[in-house]
Amino acid sequence: MKKGKLLFLAALSSMSMVMTGCNNAKFQIGICQLANHVALDAATKGFMDALKEKLGNDVSFDLQIASGDSSNCVTIVNSFVAKKKSLIMANATPALQAASSGTDKIPVLGTSITEYGVALGIKDFKGTTGINVSGTSDLAPLDEQAQMLVDVFPEAEKVGLLYCAAEANSLYQVQVVNEELTKKGLQTELISFADSNDLPSTLRAKAGGLDVLYIPTDNTCADNATTIDAICAENNLPVVAGEEGLCAKCGAITLSISYYNIGLKTGEMAYEILVNGKDIKSMPIAYDEHPVKKFNKTICDRLGITAPEGYAQIEE
Repeated sequence: MKKGKLLFLAALSSMSMVMTGCNNAKFQIGICQLANHVALDAATKGFMDALKEKLGNDVSFDLQIASGDSSNCVTIVNSFVAKKKSLIMANATPALQAASSGTDKIPVLGTSITEYGVALGIKDFKGTTGINVSGTSDLAPLDEQAQMLVDVFPEAEKVGLLYCAAEANSLYQVQVVNEELTKKGLQTELISFADSNDLPSTLRAKAGGLDVLYIPTDNTCADNATTIDAICAENNLPVVAGEEGLCAKCGAITLSISYYNIGLKTGEMAYEILVNGKDIKSMPIAYDEHPVKKFNKTICDRLGITAPEGYAQIEE
């Protein structure tokens, strides 16, 4: 996704609102997006594009950005419920959790969610929620990400796994990758931080003792990618990122799904619910089945790494 296509979203401020389409449209959709960053913006754009193509003037969007604050997600969702929206699209885990708690009647579609069982507290999750919630996942194959790290950095001995303790899906990812790396004989350390203020000091304290840093699809890390990059540059520390948007700012390599594509799929699911009457309770969570290996040329050059064969260059 090129930056120019996302400018209309990137300019939004905390809890700002965008209304598109006719306010008297047949289908009025509320979109709660946790924060403005490339991945989430792309998913929202894909969702809106899909529905505008299918419904034209019959759909309107009330897009609100929570500025990374889960309590803002609750406020936004409550306003959507009060306005009796036709459907709520929740972009990122805190938005989904707020929407799931806020209504058991309005259909809720999530996107940019790593693992719905973890996000919603569903034990033995089998792919459908059984409630008014479904959507798309941004989960890339974590075992393949771990193998990619080993293949590209074969001399690495100690790997740090950085994540925000407030993001349950981030913990899920680092636990899986940690298990995979441990099986391959690497020494690992889970590095958690509380929030954006805590991140710089936490990472600086650990960076010097690491050979590689792994970062999952963590929203707080994405919001602070330039800070992460500065610290890693000081320590000549390569980053393996969980998705392309993060990799474009601070990573060397990634195995990434397309957030625009999962947004499109979420829009298609919304159409099936709104127009064709599909029961959301039985709709399986959908995935991007074609993740792509990519590299950040600027950072690879800085690290003296030759672009691995079969990796596509991230557009600058």
